[in-house]
Amino acid sequence: MCKNISELFSKQHWSELKSLLRVTKPATFLDQLLNSSVDSDLVFRFFNWSQKEFRYSYDLEPTAKLLHSLANSKRYSKVRSFLDSFVKNRKHTVSSVFHSLLLGGGRSSATVLIIDMLVFAYVRNLEMHSAYEGFKRAQDYGFKLSLTSCNPLLSALVKENRIGDVEYVYKEMIKRRIRPNLNTFNVFVNGLCRGGKLNKAEDVFEDMKAWGVFPNVVTYNTLVDGYCKRGGAGKMYKTEAIMNEMVAEKIFPNEVTFNTLIDGFCKDENVLAAEKAFEEMQKQGLKPNTVTYNSLINGLCNNGKLEEAVDLWDMMVGLGLKPNIVTYNALINGFCKKKMMKEAKKEGIMEEGFALCSSMLDEEILQNVSTYNFLIGGLCRKRDLRAAKDHLIEMENNGLKGDVVTYNILIDGSCKIGKPRNAEKLLNEMFNLGLKPNHVTYNTLMDGYCMEGNLKATLNVRARMEKERKQPNVVTYNVLIKGYCKIDKLEAATNLLNEMLEKGLNPNRNTYDIVRLEMLEKGFIPDIKGHLYNISSMS
Repeated sequence: MCKNISELFSKQHWSELKSLLRVTKPATFLDQLLNSSVDSDLVFRFFNWSQKEFRYSYDLEPTAKLLHSLANSKRYSKVRSFLDSFVKNRKHTVSSVFHSLLLGGGRSSATVLIIDMLVFAYVRNLEMHSAYEGFKRAQDYGFKLSLTSCNPLLSALVKENRIGDVEYVYKEMIKRRIRPNLNTFNVFVNGLCRGGKLNKAEDVFEDMKAWGVFPNVVTYNTLVDGYCKRGGAGKMYKTEAIMNEMVAEKIFPNEVTFNTLIDGFCKDENVLAAEKAFEEMQKQGLKPNTVTYNSLINGLCNNGKLEEAVDLWDMMVGLGLKPNIVTYNALINGFCKKKMMKEAKKEGIMEEGFALCSSMLDEEILQNVSTYNFLIGGLCRKRDLRAAKDHLIEMENNGLKGDVVTYNILIDGSCKIGKPRNAEKLLNEMFNLGLKPNHVTYNTLMDGYCMEGNLKATLNVRARMEKERKQPNVVTYNVLIKGYCKIDKLEAATNLLNEMLEKGLNPNRNTYDIVRLEMLEKGFIPDIKGHLYNISSMS
């Protein structure tokens, strides 16, 4: 019988095969084939054909046997594709699959290989719950996984920001004597940096050497990026120390290193250091790209150095690099902050930015929310709210939904033209769409009401924010303090200042400016109750 089936299969006599299977279940034939000497490729073809032809669903036991047959025949590509389709079906629990594989092949090398490939298949198909459970279950069943499954699992967990699980998997790998390689360490260090656990990341960095694994440019770049994103005093000093160590180890910075460093300096408001890094990058024969120029242009704009930013934009274009949405957004934001929109138009920045976005939408190159957000933001800056809302409608007609950023832009635009009630309608619309307003949303709306002196409405927005379990931050307090100062309720403003300090929130530059301009320069000295707050330094 098996011989007949294999001959019919090899000769592709499908009608005869169908007639044979009308009287016998496909599972019976599959079992006979698996217990015969028929080539595993033919058995696999029969399995797939019978499933499709008869809409037949095989139990786990014959499925496990077929996997073992393919693995023993070293048909690894077929095992991989089989596991992919099996995982996508989501019919079986991880425990039941492991149990069937154990029954079908014992603790053979083929079983260990299949389990390893199964965990990888879960990761590859983004079945992360099953992948993580599979990793844990492997130990319970006595199977040792390899880096083939463990490294992709670590990487996927990092992408999902499951840093606690990343640490668990890494520690278990060491416990189970799964020797980490350079990729393991790089992924783990990246996970710790993303989770803000920089001290642990440095410990792992040192552990690498004990394992005889030496950091490469990716490892150093990850640490540099971690410190750049951390914020706080001394962060850039630390990145420079890492860079020096890197060079001492004869691992030379690449474009990614310098781009990260330049962006970090710009966000640290140290544009001079960013420009030095930019020069050093070129001295080392590395070519700045669009990302490099965008970071530096944004840094210069944020520091009010618009002429330098425009010069850099010209240089960028002259070198044949194409400015993108990020470039134009940085420039337009810079001109907007300096209230120099006429100059932006004169330079052609507004028109070129809009033209770029419009052409991208027309050609469907990047017809996404970010493109529309740029256009809507530009129209709001031009105080053309009607056109901005038209773009929101157009966006929805194109099957795209506005996100929190979209609505924050529109709320800000409405407040800037003195229409906070319209802005609050947009807030209600966000809730109706299932969007979750953030601190920027609430702070912007409160500022809008404060600008028209409507403290009652402002406090209602604060109450609404707190009801949504969002506690006021420094920006919230700055808005409220300035709002009370605007209507000459300086004692109430002082009470808010004390409340902010009691909550452990540190004043920022704006707080100092509000106290100096709205209180001290009007001859009012706020009573800061027992807080280490240097009022004299602001006078």
